[in-house]
Amino acid sequence: MRTRVKICGFTRVEDAVCAARLGVDAIGLVFYPPSPRNVGIDQAIEIVNALPAFVSVIALFVDEREARIREVLERVSIDCLQFHGDEPAEACRLYGKRYMKAVRMQEGIDISGLARQYHDAAGLLLDAYHPGAKGGTGSRFDWNRIPEQCALPIVLAGGLDESNARQAVQTVRPYALDVSSGVETEKGVKDALKMAAFIREVNEGDRIII
Repeated sequence: MRTRVKICGFTRVEDAVCAARLGVDAIGLVFYPPSPRNVGIDQAIEIVNALPAFVSVIALFVDEREARIREVLERVSIDCLQFHGDEPAEACRLYGKRYMKAVRMQEGIDISGLARQYHDAAGLLLDAYHPGAKGGTGSRFDWNRIPEQCALPIVLAGGLDESNARQAVQTVRPYALDVSSGVETEKGVKDALKMAAFIREVNEGDRIII
């Protein structure tokens, strides 16, 4: 199976278009004001409208109000929601959209239990835990904590870049990798060469497994 690639945290049209041309499967837009990668609705519309066909758009929220999420969905063409806070499963199901639930990998996390709780999710996104941040820290967690079998597709995030993307594919064999800071020159500004190298390393990891 080919490992999919999502690049998250776009703030500029030209970066998102470049990622699409490089072959990314999905882009992530962050609707979380405390984040340096946060985008407004008008900014998001501009980015989405510039994308070619067959690139999925993921909207990231962190414990956001229902009214705000609905406003984004009414105005921006979103394919999938990503909930990065403490949202219960019933809150994720309100919008009639496919969704992923992000899990910060702190001690005691029960991945199998979460897969049952969020059984209708399109995947579980596993990210590094940081007490003061909800993601995007560039930190990696111990991949050995990921169970070999999971009822939901696993999207691996946290501390990924071109130096470990191939290893991540070969070790974890996730459904997808999700990268943000690992392909940036600064927060919210993506680097074309880093994005290309990351995608190339993922593809090479797949080739070696096959």
